[in-house]
Amino acid sequence: MEAHHLISDSDFEAQFQNCSLNPQLFTHEAHLRLAWIHVSRYGVDVAIGNITAQLQAFVNFLGATGKYNHTVTIAAIRAVNHYYLRSKSKTYIAFIGEFPQLKNQFKELMQFHYEINIFTSEKAKKVFIEPDRHPFD
Repeated sequence: MEAHHLISDSDFEAQFQNCSLNPQLFTHEAHLRLAWIHVSRYGVDVAIGNITAQLQAFVNFLGATGKYNHTVTIAAIRAVNHYYLRSKSKTYIAFIGEFPQLKNQFKELMQFHYEINIFTSEKAKKVFIEPDRHPFD
């Protein structure tokens, strides 16, 4: 279990929003957890607005603006939403246990949707690129 699991969903969300979350805790899985929290609480459209703004503020606060990727961020939220709509889980831990491919095969999942490599594309870092293979829900 990753260290971010020791923080409640509400505290995790608040710490991320106010840039007080330890950056070492913000792993790929923590990014998925943040998406799950926002999708489950606010719906996918609000989740996208919240997380993109908060993540940009977080990386700016850390002086790591080059790490932000707009397409990967939105694609991750949409992928979480896709599985959330099919889930029976009431907690993030149960959710990621139900759909471990989000954590363990994320790049492969993105290749299902994208022909281009959204992880290295300079355009994808700046603007959202719609999937060119298969759309999200």
